[in-house]
Amino acid sequence: MLYLTRKVGEAVIINDEIEVTVVEVRGKTVRLGLTFPADATVLRREVYDRVQAENRAALGLDEAAVDAEPDQPAFIARSPGAP
Repeated sequence: MLYLTRKVGEAVIINDEIEVTVVEVRGKTVRLGLTFPADATVLRREVYDRVQAENRAALGLDEAAVDAEPDQPAFIARSPGAP
C-alpha cells in the first residue's frame, strides 16, 4: 500500500487519467474530489466487497475454497437436480 501526505488543494494523478484531490479535512474526516474517465467504475470499498460477495454467491463459489490453496477448486460441484 502506498501512503501519501497531501494538504487541502493538493492532488495525486493515477495512470495519467485519474486525479484525486484533497478538498477538505475536518477532524478525522477527509473529503476527496475525484476526476476520472466516464467509463471508470468507482465504488466505496464496502459496496465493492458486497457486490463481489454477491457475485461469488451467484456463481456458487465456496468462500472457504476461494481462500484455499490455488490447486483447490473455487466452486462447489453439484449434481443436476441437487439443491
